[in-house]
Amino acid sequence: QMQLVESGGGLVQAGGSLRLSCAASGGMLTRFTVGWFRQAPGKEPEFVANINRWYSTYYGDSVKGRFTITRDNALSTVSLQMNSLKPEDTGVYYCSADPGVVSPGTREYDYWGQGTQVTVSS
Repeated sequence: QMQLVESGGGLVQAGGSLRLSCAASGGMLTRFTVGWFRQAPGKEPEFVANINRWYSTYYGDSVKGRFTITRDNALSTVSLQMNSLKPEDTGVYYCSADPGVVSPGTREYDYWGQGTQVTVSS
């Protein structure tokens, strides 16, 4: 059973940057679609970005131009570079993975991580 582990969360001031990483144990992310979602307290989960096996990337409207999702198949990791962070980016960020193609924005992933907290102070 593959498990996903997120890392890189923390506290940052508005305008700052963070880089999140998603790594897999018990499997390789090489041919998986990997997505990032976030959830703020009291809100529904929000699609952030995903990347498929062909390296095509998709972003939620609120992060376009500020966040970049990349994959390193040699390391079997997927990263989310977050720049120009805003207080509204605060939330728990979850990594997800699926062996198939997942439409951007949907949550039809087989595997989910436990999440990492990102807090952006104003």
